Amino acid sequence: MAKDSPHQTHYTRQIHHLLAKVYGKSAVKDSLLDRAIGYFEHEEFRPSDEQISTDESSLELMERTARYSNLLSIALTILELAEGDNFTENNRKSAQFLGTIQLLSPTEGKRVAKSNEQSKSIYKAVLSLRLLDQLILDGKMVEPYINKYLTNISAKQYSDFASHDSEAHQRFVAQVKVPLIMAVLLQDIGNYHPKAQNILLGNDGQLDPFRTLELKDRKALLQINYRETIKYLTEGIGIPTFVGNTKEEREQFLSDEQDKLTFIQLLLKTSVNPKNSIGNVLKVPQIYTSIILSTKASYNYKLLPQVFQVLNKNAELGACAQGVVEALYTVTGMFPQGFGIVYMPLGEFGEQGDCYEYAIVNNLYPQKPEHPNCRLTTRKLTFISYGQNGVIQNSSNLYFTQTAKKLATLSKDRLNEILELLSSNSQERKQLDLLPRCWQANEFFSIKVNQNLWNKVES
Repeated sequence: MAKDSPHQTHYTRQIHHLLAKVYGKSAVKDSLLDRAIGYFEHEEFRPSDEQISTDESSLELMERTARYSNLLSIALTILELAEGDNFTENNRKSAQFLGTIQLLSPTEGKRVAKSNEQSKSIYKAVLSLRLLDQLILDGKMVEPYINKYLTNISAKQYSDFASHDSEAHQRFVAQVKVPLIMAVLLQDIGNYHPKAQNILLGNDGQLDPFRTLELKDRKALLQINYRETIKYLTEGIGIPTFVGNTKEEREQFLSDEQDKLTFIQLLLKTSVNPKNSIGNVLKVPQIYTSIILSTKASYNYKLLPQVFQVLNKNAELGACAQGVVEALYTVTGMFPQGFGIVYMPLGEFGEQGDCYEYAIVNNLYPQKPEHPNCRLTTRKLTFISYGQNGVIQNSSNLYFTQTAKKLATLSKDRLNEILELLSSNSQERKQLDLLPRCWQANEFFSIKVNQNLWNKVES
């Protein structure tokens, strides 16, 4: 169980606890991951000719029901934290969700890979929800299963779906969005099967599981992951037991649950090689997240905004659909949520200043992908917890080389003076670039009063 911190707001604690509930490991073994590992180990070492008694069969049904309930509970919690009453609120809440995960994640040191591994599936789930919305708004949804729940809703009406038809919206959420989240949460669960762990950790369990695998090992791992994920979904979770009164209710319940199970299987199957299928709703966020929350030794925070170069290359090679990559680019823009922007403010009369300031990306749907929506976190070289929102144009953003060149004319003494004001100690200053292209805001975010980056502020 994740420990409460007095330095976290209620919301930040909620995200912290949720991360632990999904891919955390605890003594009571009640996380989604713990439950899957328990199932895999039991199945792997069960004799193939074992006769199952009535009592054991009842116990297995109880365990399967508990696993389903746990998965559903987590999916509904993610939905509650990622969505509100309308499209605008969905985007604000999802930006807060994604940004909080990013700002809670270490960006250097030994904990990066392990922490990012724990956060990936939830981050992907939120991205997949917003990508699904955008594809429907673009009129590009071709999946029949999804479209049958949108029969009387045009792309234009979709952004106000709940107000337009509340009952149809609730059904859409239950039959499409909830199973989508479930599919994302289970997408890589097969990697925790003993056979997969043997590849990742080696026979003696001493290998680095985050190392780059040889091709044959990678292929074997992908096959095991897919096979065991599908088996866990169908046999370890399956369809829940009906609790109700009438035959009609029972038939509707079983029909709905079978539809959801089939949809999850479709998402998992098509995400392996999506082409132009619905599998892209899993695959594109999976690639994006593998860069933003990388587990590789080559992880470099400064390179995160180059994520769409990787996605476009994958689309070019046929690993995912270009149109879906572009839809995600519309949603997120170039800079991920929670990323630290260094920008050059203009003077009172629009002239170029002689310093730089800090901001944090805090909202989705930038008007231009290269102009992130941000919360300004310093003013006159002093950190503030009550900053306004603003759009940082590329002509002010030091991430872009041409902009950085404008400040390169400042003297070394002036740059050192700025750095002294914006870094917390001399040791940190030694590690920072004299002219930073971005900043890592984790330390700033660790202070409780600075965690309200998404409260409504007019710029």
